[in-house]
Parts: sequence; C-alpha cells; structure tokens
Amino acid sequence: MRTSSLTGARIAVAAAFFAQGFVFISLTTRLPRFLERWGLDEVTLSLLLLMMVLLAGVGSLVAERAARRFGSAGTLRLGLALMVVAVPALTLAPAIGFFVGGVAVYGVALGLVDATTNMQAVDLEHRYGRPILPSSHGYWTTGGISAAVVVLATGHLSPAVGAFVVLVPLVVAFAPFLPHVAPTPVLAPGVPTSGVAAGPTTTPGDAAAQAGALVPWRPIWLVGAGLVVFYMVDTTAATWGPVYLARSFDAPGNLVALATFPYLVTSIVVRLAGGHLVTRFGVATVLRVGAVLACGALALVALAPTWQLAVAGFTVLGAAVALVAPLSFSAAGRIAAGTAGTAEAQAQADRARTDAVIARFNQFNYVGALLGAVLTGLVGADNLRLGFALPAVLVLALVPLAPAFARGTLSRR
Repeated sequence: MRTSSLTGARIAVAAAFFAQGFVFISLTTRLPRFLERWGLDEVTLSLLLLMMVLLAGVGSLVAERAARRFGSAGTLRLGLALMVVAVPALTLAPAIGFFVGGVAVYGVALGLVDATTNMQAVDLEHRYGRPILPSSHGYWTTGGISAAVVVLATGHLSPAVGAFVVLVPLVVAFAPFLPHVAPTPVLAPGVPTSGVAAGPTTTPGDAAAQAGALVPWRPIWLVGAGLVVFYMVDTTAATWGPVYLARSFDAPGNLVALATFPYLVTSIVVRLAGGHLVTRFGVATVLRVGAVLACGALALVALAPTWQLAVAGFTVLGAAVALVAPLSFSAAGRIAAGTAGTAEAQAQADRARTDAVIARFNQFNYVGALLGAVLTGLVGADNLRLGFALPAVLVLALVPLAPAFARGTLSRR
C-alpha cells in the first residue's frame, strides 16, 4: 500500500485515539462527583476500578481473537459502540446498580478499543517505516485535554452532562480504519501460495499461531514491565488526581480537573516532539531522564502543602512519562514483526502475529492500571499522599528497563 493511500486510515486511527482519551478523561475527572452522588469511599471506588480493569483485560483478550476473524477495524468499531452504551448508563444511572453495570460495560469497551487502536497504529507504523506511535498517542492526549477543558467549563453542572461525550465515539465508529486483509492461504508464515501448486493451506490466524514460537518474548516482557510502570503512574494521576485535590486540599469543585489538564498539556507537547527527541537523544536516554523527573514530580505531589504546588507536580509528571506508552507499543510491534520498520506492507501472517502480540502486550496496561487505580486507593485510603508516594519509588524501574525499548529502533522521523 502506498504511503499516500494511508492518509485516510491515519486520520481515522488518530480520531479513535482522540475518542478513547476524550471519554476516559471525561469520566475520571468526574469521579469526585460520582463519589459524592453515590456516597462511595476510596475503598469502594478501588473495588469498582478493580472490576473495570479486570473486564478491560477480558476485552483485550476478546480483541485478539476477534481481530483474527473480523480484523482490528471491525473490533475497534465494536468497542466504540459499547462505549456509546456504557457512558449514558453510568452517567444517567437512576440507581447504583445501573452505575455499576455501566462501569462494567465500559471496562470491556476500554479493553477492546485500547488493543485495536494500538494494532492499527503499529500496522501504520510498519507501513510508513517511521515513528507513528508517539503522535498517535498524542491524539489520545488531545482528546483528554479537550475533555478536561469541557469539565472545567461544566464542572458545576450535573454529572449527567457527561452523557453527551458519547457523540464522539459514535461518530468515530464510522471512520475508514485500515481494512481487514482477506485471508490469503500460505505455505509458511509470510509465504503466499501464489504460483504454487494447490495443497494444504494455512489461514492467517494459524500462521500467526505457528509464528508465535518465533517471537522473542523475553524483550517483550522487559518492555511490558516498563508499560506497567507507566500505566501505574498515569492511572494514579488520572484517577486519583482530581480526588486528591478535592479531598486533601478542598480545591473548588470545578477546578479538580486541573490535576489532569496540565498533565495532559505537557504530555502532548512531548509526544508531538517524540520522534525528534528519540532521534536526537536515543530511546534509552529519553526514558531514563523522564523516570528521574517523574520521581521528583510525584514526590512534589505527595508533599505539596497547597493544591497549586500539587498541580505543578502533575504538570512536570505529564512531560516526564509522556513517551513511555507509545515507545513501548512501538518496540513490542517491532519485536513481534521481526523488523526495524520498512515502507513495505507487512505480509498477512506477519500482521496477524503482530496483532495477536499487541493484544497480549496490552494486558500490561491493565496490570499497571491495577497498581495505579486500585493499589493507590487502598494504600492511600486514609491519606492519599501515601498513595502518590508509592509510584514515586516504582517509576525509577524505568531506568534499568530503558535499553529494552531501543531494540530495532526506527531511524527515520
């Protein structure tokens, strides 16, 4: 596929990332209102988040299997459709049971969309032969910033206003994503039968399974550990930041989104410059410097005497960890495909294998989310400052893990 013909698909994938970030931040920045409405405490919220994260993991596993049969585009549309159902259910819930049910459905949708947006972005990156993941994740951040602005403007209104965010995933579900490639029989992974006498054939899904043994899982596990660290930090900031400002500092209700807004602003600035930073300084250096800065930022959040200083800590934190997630998915995709990234389209079996690995790799996302959303809440049940101290220490694990992200690095911007 020619690069020029990928423009529509790239815009569609960017829109999907935007929708995911817009819905997620719309919901997390309204958590204090939901806590107040249903009379929930930090422990109960942690259990609800645990349910959501576990169901997101289920959604990611479903995405792996569904993508083999229907393609990542069709599975992505399914995830967006579930969001359209889930968000009104939890924002307009007339009873706590409906709220819990909405959270559950959203959890499955979250997993489906997380996995398939990254499948699409990794495939685009391979076809372009240059870094695509940093800017793709930047559109997630753009969606989050847009949501934070909306919450800042409407934070004094009823949480039911949040139901209108479903318009975004509803529209994006019709976007022209990378299509599902028709199954092409192969004799071996990546070797089509064109021009060869008919004989036993292998479907793309079978080819991917056969090729799975060729995937070097050890470096993928190392990169996955880095992704766990990132989502631990990111989920802590997104989920507990607004609650922290509201309960530890009694910040004005419509300003608690400031725990998220500056975090996202600095994050998108770094993500949009990610290709240049990585090319100039190298993946390992960028990640190590970011880890040290993140540790200091989280320490500032945990020790801040005022909510304004806590917001300053969140601001630095966004820039410090911005590139961890896109660089981890990019590295996992390169390792799975066994390529440093060329401009040629990947073989069908290669794409199927990469999709499967990305779906499994996405599970590291939810391990980190468990640590960030659930463990932070449990540790900080009596004092959320302790909850933010935990990731301040664990984020330093990125320092020794950084070299694993550099395997087969794409060299062109």
